[in-house]
Amino acid sequence: MHNNIKVFTGIVWLLAACGPDETISGYADPKATYVLREIDGAPFASIATIRFPQEGQVAGSGPCNGYTASQSVPYPWFALGPIAATRKACPALGDEGTFFEALATMEFAEVTGDVLILSNGNNQQMVFQAE
Repeated sequence: MHNNIKVFTGIVWLLAACGPDETISGYADPKATYVLREIDGAPFASIATIRFPQEGQVAGSGPCNGYTASQSVPYPWFALGPIAATRKACPALGDEGTFFEALATMEFAEVTGDVLILSNGNNQQMVFQAE
C-alpha cells in the first residue's frame, strides 16, 4: 500500500508539471515587452518595462537597470521573488526606486489585450501596455 501511494503521488506531480502554465506567463504575451504607463493613476515619467519570457520568470528594465525575478503563484495572483537588478546609476534613479518599490508590493495581475494591470489590496495600481 505504501509503495502505491508513492507511485500515485509521483504520477500526480508529473502530470501537474506537464500541465499548462498557470502563472501570468501563461496569460501574458511571452514575446511582448510591457511598458509602464502609470502608477496609481499618475503618468510614469521614465521608461520601465516588464516581460514574462518563460514560466515562472519575470524580467525587464527600470529607468536605469535591468532586473529579473521569479513569479510562481497562479494567475491572477502576482508575487515576485527577490528582485535581482544591476547597479548602474543614472539621473532617473529616484524613478527607479519608485518603480521597484511599487512592483514589489503588487499582488494581482490582469491581462486584457495589450494592457497589463498589476494591483494590490491597498488600491495601488501599475498600468503597462505592450509595445
